[in-house]
Amino acid sequence: QVQLVESGGGLVQPGGTLRLSCAASRSIANIYVMAWYRQVTGKQRELVARIRYGRITDYGESVKGRFTISRDNTKNTMYLQMNSLKPEDTAVYYCFMSSNYWGQGTQVTVSS
Repeated sequence: QVQLVESGGGLVQPGGTLRLSCAASRSIANIYVMAWYRQVTGKQRELVARIRYGRITDYGESVKGRFTISRDNTKNTMYLQMNSLKPEDTAVYYCFMSSNYWGQGTQVTVSS
Protein backbone atom coordinates (compact mmCIF):
# COMPACT_ATOMS: atom_id res chain seq x y z
CA GLN A 1 0.00 0.00 0.00
CA VAL A 2 1.13 3.55 -0.77
CA GLN A 3 0.97 6.20 1.92
CA LEU A 4 0.93 9.92 1.17
CA VAL A 5 1.65 12.31 4.02
CA GLU A 6 0.86 15.99 3.60
CA SER A 7 2.30 18.92 5.49
CA GLY A 8 2.69 22.67 5.22
CA GLY A 9 -0.85 23.88 5.68
CA GLY A 10 -1.77 26.65 8.07
CA LEU A 11 -3.15 30.13 8.51
CA VAL A 12 -1.88 32.91 6.28
CA GLN A 13 -2.99 36.44 5.46
CA PRO A 14 -4.22 37.39 1.99
CA GLY A 15 -1.27 37.92 -0.30
CA GLY A 16 0.86 35.51 1.68
CA THR A 17 2.69 32.36 0.71
CA LEU A 18 2.62 28.69 1.70
CA ARG A 19 4.35 25.60 0.37
CA LEU A 20 2.58 22.29 0.74
CA SER A 21 4.46 19.00 0.71
CA CYS A 22 3.28 15.47 0.02
CA ALA A 23 5.74 12.73 0.95
CA ALA A 24 5.21 9.30 -0.61
CA SER A 25 6.15 6.00 0.98
CA ARG A 26 7.56 4.69 -2.29
CA SER A 27 9.57 5.94 -5.22
CA ILE A 28 7.67 8.42 -7.38
CA ALA A 29 10.17 8.42 -10.24
CA ASN A 30 7.93 6.38 -12.54
CA ILE A 31 4.53 7.57 -11.33
CA TYR A 32 2.39 8.76 -14.23
CA VAL A 33 0.45 11.49 -12.47
CA MET A 34 0.49 13.30 -9.18
CA ALA A 35 -1.86 16.12 -8.38
CA TRP A 36 -3.22 18.51 -5.81
CA TYR A 37 -6.93 18.83 -5.17
CA ARG A 38 -8.83 21.00 -2.73
CA GLN A 39 -12.24 20.85 -1.16
CA VAL A 40 -14.42 23.22 0.81
CA THR A 41 -17.02 21.69 3.09
CA GLY A 42 -20.24 21.20 1.17
CA LYS A 43 -18.62 21.67 -2.24
CA GLN A 44 -17.11 19.39 -4.85
CA ARG A 45 -13.44 18.51 -4.70
CA GLU A 46 -11.63 20.38 -7.45
CA LEU A 47 -8.35 19.88 -9.27
CA VAL A 48 -5.80 22.55 -8.37
CA ALA A 49 -2.69 21.37 -10.19
CA ARG A 50 -1.41 18.24 -11.89
CA ILE A 51 1.96 16.96 -13.03
CA ARG A 52 2.23 14.09 -15.49
CA TYR A 53 5.38 12.15 -16.37
CA GLY A 54 7.17 14.34 -13.87
CA ARG A 55 7.16 17.36 -16.17
CA ILE A 56 3.83 18.13 -17.86
CA THR A 57 1.80 20.48 -15.69
CA ASP A 58 -1.79 21.71 -15.65
CA TYR A 59 -3.46 24.24 -13.37
CA GLY A 60 -6.95 25.21 -12.48
CA GLU A 61 -7.93 28.57 -13.91
CA SER A 62 -8.28 30.18 -10.50
CA VAL A 63 -4.66 29.42 -9.52
CA LYS A 64 -2.79 29.93 -12.79
CA GLY A 65 0.10 32.30 -12.33
CA ARG A 66 0.01 31.95 -8.55
CA PHE A 67 0.61 28.25 -7.80
CA THR A 68 3.39 25.95 -8.97
CA ILE A 69 3.40 22.16 -8.76
CA SER A 70 6.68 20.25 -8.70
CA ARG A 71 8.21 16.90 -7.79
CA ASP A 72 11.52 15.98 -6.21
CA ASN A 73 12.14 12.34 -7.04
CA THR A 74 15.17 12.13 -4.76
CA LYS A 75 12.91 12.92 -1.80
CA ASN A 76 9.81 11.10 -3.07
CA THR A 77 7.94 14.33 -2.47
CA MET A 78 5.53 16.52 -4.41
CA TYR A 79 5.13 20.21 -3.66
CA LEU A 80 2.62 22.96 -4.22
CA GLN A 81 4.08 26.44 -4.00
CA MET A 82 1.23 28.86 -3.34
CA ASN A 83 1.84 32.58 -3.78
CA SER A 84 -0.47 35.58 -3.61
CA LEU A 85 -2.99 33.62 -1.60
CA LYS A 86 -6.61 34.73 -1.57
CA PRO A 87 -9.43 34.01 0.87
CA GLU A 88 -11.02 31.94 -1.90
CA ASP A 89 -8.07 29.54 -1.64
CA THR A 90 -9.20 28.47 1.82
CA ALA A 91 -9.83 24.72 1.69
CA VAL A 92 -8.52 21.32 2.65
CA TYR A 93 -5.79 20.41 0.18
CA TYR A 94 -5.24 16.77 -0.80
CA CYS A 95 -2.43 15.13 -2.73
CA PHE A 96 -3.14 12.38 -5.22
CA MET A 97 -1.06 9.72 -6.93
CA SER A 98 -2.08 7.41 -9.75
CA SER A 99 -3.77 5.09 -9.87
CA ASN A 100 -5.87 5.97 -6.83
CA TYR A 101 -3.99 7.06 -3.74
CA TRP A 102 -4.81 10.06 -1.58
CA GLY A 103 -3.22 11.93 1.26
CA GLN A 104 -5.02 12.78 4.47
CA GLY A 105 -5.47 16.44 3.60
CA THR A 106 -4.04 19.60 5.10
CA GLN A 107 -6.00 22.72 5.98
CA VAL A 108 -5.13 26.02 4.32
CA THR A 109 -6.85 29.09 5.70
CA VAL A 110 -6.37 32.51 4.12
CA SER A 111 -7.79 35.22 6.33
CA SER A 112 -7.02 38.59 7.85
